[in-house]
Formats: sequence, C-alpha cells, structure tokens
Amino acid sequence: MSALFNFHSFLTVVLLVICTCTYIKMQFPTVLEQRTGFRGFFWKAARIGERLSPWVALGCFSMGLSIIIF
Repeated sequence: MSALFNFHSFLTVVLLVICTCTYIKMQFPTVLEQRTGFRGFFWKAARIGERLSPWVALGCFSMGLSIIIF
C-alpha cells in the first residue's frame, strides 16, 4: 500500500521530508535558496523545520515510538 492511502505512512513521509530539508539547508544553504517552483516546496519544508523545530522534533519522536510499538 502506498503512503497516500495509509495516513500513518503519509505522516512519516511528511516528517522525514521536513527533517531532511532542514538538515540539507543547514549543511548546504545554497541548494535550497530558490523559493519558487519545484525546489520552493523543499524550501518551505525547511522553513517549517526551522521555525517549528520543537514541534517537529516531538512529532518525529512520537512517530518513532508509534512505529516501534505498532
């Protein structure tokens, strides 16, 4: 089953994209400096990760626990 039909998998993919984009922006800031187009989506995900980092970290932690338990 793909992540589009399973909400738990979809949330996992979204959290991983946010965390990955934030990490890439911290390491290589020139890669995600374009704010429009296809790379603009990843720039926005990196901004979410930067500004909401405590909440994203809590979401990643709880998602990890739910994957281990369920």
